[in-house]
Amino acid sequence: MIRVRFAPSPTGYLHIGGARTALFNWMYAKAQGGQCILRIEDTDRERSKEEFLEEILTSMKWLGMDWDEMYRQSDRFDIYRQYATKLLEEGKAYKDGAAIILKIEKQEVKIYDLIRGEIVFDTETIKDQVLMKSDGSPTYSFACVMDDALMEISHVIRGEDHISNTPKQIMIYQALGFKVPKFAHLPLILGEDGGRLSKRTGAVAVSDYKKQGFLPQALVNYLMLLGWSPGNNQEMITLKAAVKKFSIKKINKAAAVFSLEKLKWLNSQYIKQMSVSEVVNVSIPFLREAKYIDDNYDRKRLENIVQLYKSRTPTLADFLERADYFFVDDFSVDEGAKDKHLTEDKKEAFQKLGQQIEEQARFDVKVSEQVFRALVEESGMSASELVHPVRVALTGKDVGPGLFEMMAALGKEKVVQRLRAAFLKR
Repeated sequence: MIRVRFAPSPTGYLHIGGARTALFNWMYAKAQGGQCILRIEDTDRERSKEEFLEEILTSMKWLGMDWDEMYRQSDRFDIYRQYATKLLEEGKAYKDGAAIILKIEKQEVKIYDLIRGEIVFDTETIKDQVLMKSDGSPTYSFACVMDDALMEISHVIRGEDHISNTPKQIMIYQALGFKVPKFAHLPLILGEDGGRLSKRTGAVAVSDYKKQGFLPQALVNYLMLLGWSPGNNQEMITLKAAVKKFSIKKINKAAAVFSLEKLKWLNSQYIKQMSVSEVVNVSIPFLREAKYIDDNYDRKRLENIVQLYKSRTPTLADFLERADYFFVDDFSVDEGAKDKHLTEDKKEAFQKLGQQIEEQARFDVKVSEQVFRALVEESGMSASELVHPVRVALTGKDVGPGLFEMMAALGKEKVVQRLRAAFLKR
């Protein structure tokens, strides 16, 4: 049975690098008909917090991952002590004060990494390894080896920053007489500046991407592409379809580059493919949090607004920012656009347009266009001279969806009110 594990430490939130490691472990287990074990490495009692653990579990579920078994290292201290004592009794380890330390035998250690091929380590430079610290807690490497062995982990899939830990851990396996698992070290994720991924370049928590309005299917799709490809230049792929194609040997050795713009593009493609109703459903929590809607919201009106933006919004947070004027009268106004377009020579046309719209018994896309074009012809202005000023007055922005579709969705009352108020504060 193929058994892999994802072993987060609840000393912080689940970030992009950890999420990708979890994903590749999960995909490999599913592709091989195996099992994925979740092991919480919470031996650091002071820094480990339940709130971090809850966020890690919630983020994994949100991305579509589950697990077959779950363990907490803090429940296993007796096991670590038992095996460390055994090594002590066998003369393979010694005590230094209250700490138990493994003697490192000088040798050449070889592993066959499933991604990188053969890696050779010389243990000449490796010092004797602490197994149990003086406070009675296990070191990272000792707890890691103990758990991987006793949980029968067949494949250890982790970041390449752990390569330096591998020879130390193999020495512990050998001392204990445990079978060494197969290793696969994933490439690093770099920022677009070529440096290690940082908060500035995208290394924020998965929950932050959720708050920014990224869809889970888009984020998980992008995580897959950080080191692996489904082939044939395909970029959009569902998790289910990716599992069928996944091979650990096709993961790249070279570092992956995280691009926020690429993630936004991918997210926008997923939004485009969704139905209007589906986009409304995922937008409602954001609209509620912004207090743009309450429990008595008009679903049909929301669908009309979403229809305007569905093909032009990278994230749900962007949708809220761009469509704020539909939900509040005190919306953000681009001062540059206001100064450029709301000039005094447009004032009379605005008053007439407002009056003529108010006189309409019915107001929809067709009517709004008819009234607008009739006014343009009457005033002697060109349509382009009035389109931007009207848009700025109604939305605070000089770019957006089609003017007449936007006016219809905004409604006659709001349109008239804003056209009349456009020059009052100038």
